[in-house]
Amino acid sequence: MNRPVAFVVGTGRTGSTVLSRILNRHPGVLSLNELFVSLGGLTALPAGEVSGAEYWRLLADPHPVFDEMIRRGAPLPEFLYPRRPGRFSAQDGGIPAIALMALPHLTEDADGLFDELAEIVPGWPARTAAGHHTALFDLLATRLGRRVVVERSGHSLEWTSALRAAFPEAKFIHMYRYGPDCALSMSKHGGYRTAAFATEILDLAGISHFRELTPEHVKQLPADLALLCTAGFENAFGLDRDIPVEVFGRMWSAMVSAGLPALADLPPDRLATLRYEDLIARPRDELARLSGFLCVETDPGWLDAADDVLDEARTGAAGRLPPDRQVALASACAPGMRLLGEPVPG
Repeated sequence: MNRPVAFVVGTGRTGSTVLSRILNRHPGVLSLNELFVSLGGLTALPAGEVSGAEYWRLLADPHPVFDEMIRRGAPLPEFLYPRRPGRFSAQDGGIPAIALMALPHLTEDADGLFDELAEIVPGWPARTAAGHHTALFDLLATRLGRRVVVERSGHSLEWTSALRAAFPEAKFIHMYRYGPDCALSMSKHGGYRTAAFATEILDLAGISHFRELTPEHVKQLPADLALLCTAGFENAFGLDRDIPVEVFGRMWSAMVSAGLPALADLPPDRLATLRYEDLIARPRDELARLSGFLCVETDPGWLDAADDVLDEARTGAAGRLPPDRQVALASACAPGMRLLGEPVPG
């Protein structure tokens, strides 16, 4: 049985982690938290057929960068497994990719569920990666008694075209947040800061891709950025370097500009838009609308539970910046705001 599947897509830092937590409390929804980002983004959709054993390796092999972040004492807040550690560790063999964020979101016994999958998945017949993912969704939904599958990974807006091609019947929920607030949140997150360092290196070197980077370019870089090029970008997670907040505003606008076209032609029954500020202001209305889109009941107990995880204090942070920073950030976010049909802050 192939269950209905929906993907929550966005730039990241949109409040979608909270949405995953809310959806996980719905008795009919299998909430797959950060599954695709754990599997390496689009590397989770290799071309051609994949054997069951090969697919299991995709799920079970650790994510090398994420493990390195944990070893260096700089884990992302999204990493769930280290908070309730089991028999796996980044220091000794690594944490299986599917166990880092997806399985602990579903159960207190992530190791036990991992072992159940290990008994079944490697024996699956060869098929496309999308076919394996669909079978995994069905297996987990059956195991946990859920009817609808919703996968949510941060910064997934750029993957929309590939997800549509791989899952042609899937629904999409585009979640976004007021641009300056979203960009300010990015400026405090290790993953987005690393992306900003990479952009700064390319800009300083006057090149468009790292394959063009030469030792001469590296010699001209500031010492801390040169270290990232020579010793590896895992060093970025502990790098204390000031980055103007408008850099993240431009990053946010670029992500919106690149990702929105892939959603443009989806019909209303396959695309829902969810604005974080509306979810905070009118949670019951927005969640009722979302449950209707997903074709699951608007359970009153679920709506009550959602109130426990929403935090109104997370809105409006950019408005507390110094006035000159507010102006610079608003200007950087203006292109993305216009594309979203939102008022451009003046």
